[in-house]
Amino acid sequence: MINGDTLFFFDGKPHALELYTALAERICAEMPDTGIKVQKSMITFANKHGFAFASHPKRKAEGYGKDYLIVSFGLDHSLASPRLIASSEPYPNRWTHHAAVFVPEDIDAELMGWIREAYDFSASKR
Repeated sequence: MINGDTLFFFDGKPHALELYTALAERICAEMPDTGIKVQKSMITFANKHGFAFASHPKRKAEGYGKDYLIVSFGLDHSLASPRLIASSEPYPNRWTHHAAVFVPEDIDAELMGWIREAYDFSASKR
């Protein structure tokens, strides 16, 4: 789960690495066939397709600077929640949602429920 590429991705952002580690551990424990791919701008969690993504924020948050995590996931419907910082419909009936994770407690049942739903949606795609 944590390798050289992951450490490089989070270089200088130890709090974001801690958050990512907690997220990756939960995803892999609850969805054990998940693959993880570290890329330049994000880390992808995938089964047949990518279903969740961890990335660095573009904006500073008060009290956190840029050392927190953005968790994105794809669903076949729109969600309405104050926890979501952005949502878009890049393709018909394909919604991408973005949530900020500031503390490990933000990786809770609600967020993991959305990620599980994204995992199932991804597995159902051709």
